[in-house]
Amino acid sequence: MPEVTEYLAGFPSWVELATPDLEASKHFYCEVFDWYAYTLTTGEVGEYEVFTIGDVQGPAIGGMYELVDDTQQSSWTVYFRTDDLDASLDRVRAAGGQVLVEPVDIAGLGRLAHCSDPQGADFALWRGYDLKGAEVVDEPSALCWVELSSPDIHEARRFYGRVFGWEAVDRAYYVPTYTEWKVDGHSVAGMVSLEERWAPDTPSHWAPYFWVADCAAFVERAAELGAHIHVPPTDIDRGRLSILTDPAGARIAVITPSTPDVHTAKSAP
Repeated sequence: MPEVTEYLAGFPSWVELATPDLEASKHFYCEVFDWYAYTLTTGEVGEYEVFTIGDVQGPAIGGMYELVDDTQQSSWTVYFRTDDLDASLDRVRAAGGQVLVEPVDIAGLGRLAHCSDPQGADFALWRGYDLKGAEVVDEPSALCWVELSSPDIHEARRFYGRVFGWEAVDRAYYVPTYTEWKVDGHSVAGMVSLEERWAPDTPSHWAPYFWVADCAAFVERAAELGAHIHVPPTDIDRGRLSILTDPAGARIAVITPSTPDVHTAKSAP
């Protein structure tokens, strides 16, 4: 697998699971994705689980921590790369978003902040030091896409365009209106109207997509382990996808791409 050593500003660079049951979530994700998890201890965040592909020497693809309140629902947070964290936070505030966690340095790994957009979807900003982000993407078992489900796609276009400078492009995929966001001609994220995908009481949210070799087989195994399948394996232009919630309620998606050259596909006009 080619190692990712740097991310451009505005690109998703890391994903992180917050869970009320660390051991249960570790078992589920390591079982369905064949991931490994090891514990990283820092003074700022305490114990933090890092997911890797294969074993402890494998490339890191995301992280996990345990919620203090076990009544909270599990969720994934998407981190976006920034070259200037303070300037990015100024744009978040100016565009109508909120800063939920002010900037904090995590040992020598990097500097982060947590935010929410005007519709309440949480996301994070990351200025990497020693840890630039996920060490592999767009490969089997790794992150290959991130997607926003929003109740107001026009407002979301305005907000993220101002914060990240993203260019919005309309696509005709498997829903009437699908937005791809681009940075320098490269697609970095997608957006779908919340009402086209989820129940009316579902909050606006970001969700990660992970590459799986066989979408149907993955979904069958995930269901056996307690996942709820929201969208069963479905064929779209880009491959075969499924959307689900893990046993603790975190929303994720998986896809078997129609082409193994995902990087080139994301560069299409």
